[in-house]
Amino acid sequence: MNIIVSGGGTGGHIYPAISLIEELKKRDENNKILYVGTKKGLESSIVPNLGIDFKTIHVRGIPRKINADSFKALKELFKGLKEANKILKEFKPDLVIGTGGYVSGPILYKATKTKAKVAFHEQNSFPGITNRILSRYVDRYFVTFEESIKYFKNQNKAIVTGNPIRNRFTDIKKNKKAAFEQFNISEKKKVVLIFGGSNGSEILNKATLDMIEKLSNQDSFEVILATGKLNYDEFIGKSGNETKNLHVYPYLDDIDKAYSVSDLIVTSSGAITLAELSFLGKASILVPKAYTTENHQEHNARAFEKVGASKVILEKDLNSTTLFEQINEIIKNDNLLQELSENSKKMSYPTACKDIVDELYRLVEEDEKA
Repeated sequence: MNIIVSGGGTGGHIYPAISLIEELKKRDENNKILYVGTKKGLESSIVPNLGIDFKTIHVRGIPRKINADSFKALKELFKGLKEANKILKEFKPDLVIGTGGYVSGPILYKATKTKAKVAFHEQNSFPGITNRILSRYVDRYFVTFEESIKYFKNQNKAIVTGNPIRNRFTDIKKNKKAAFEQFNISEKKKVVLIFGGSNGSEILNKATLDMIEKLSNQDSFEVILATGKLNYDEFIGKSGNETKNLHVYPYLDDIDKAYSVSDLIVTSSGAITLAELSFLGKASILVPKAYTTENHQEHNARAFEKVGASKVILEKDLNSTTLFEQINEIIKNDNLLQELSENSKKMSYPTACKDIVDELYRLVEEDEKA
């Protein structure tokens, strides 16, 4: 089968796409897969490094209010539609699957005008504008949260699957000993992993920076912090290179290794991160990013809090004191850690990736039989 996969901008759109590609390759190594993204998106550095064929188109978000940027965005959109058309004619896909971000709009829309079967996956409780528009045209769409279906057209085409998880998370324990060595942490210590999604979180970084003295004066746990590439130099400039009980990185390409040694995760509440935490059964403190579309990150976080899988601190309430006290309350209470971990596992959809690919194959096979 010739398959186009598209999604970009942030890890929340890219990693589900990679998960599906892994499953599609596992299903049939002869599947020919092309990833369509943008030059400026995070996908342009992640996807080619995985040995996946990669092409780019032009596209950018259209502002809600009409201004000078609106016309630039429309110009880019028309250019992207033309480029998408060219890719489709050359590659001749049997199947096109999108995982969100503006880039998936042109390629999926144009694909619906071809013989290819077209589908998308929506990660968040409140869907993005691109997928809401595409729901009018695609053959099938997959959602993580049942409550998100009400925002789409053609609701009979929706299937609740949860979020697909990459293969690297299926057995993280096997690399645990090597990961302790890699991060230079004693196996006798508890570990807290702090990160704010693929681009980092300035608020989490600041709270961590301000609690460096507290971290240095305790020996109960060590912290792994991913600042985000754009924030790393500033953090190191303010903290210095030598910080006791704190290990700082700009970005964790091998976050599965960081997960393997971690007892507690402090992070924002993007849908893919939550899917990873629940799949692995990790206890967490969630700090939802404010001002997200329809405040979807807080909705996501409250869902985990409601079942006792996480503690939640809103950004407006986050500082070095509230964070340090919450970490200590959990990390020093093995029963609470276990309870959070078990409840987190209950939120998991372990077969999400398989279920999505099963349905994609059904779509293509039904068309072949018709």
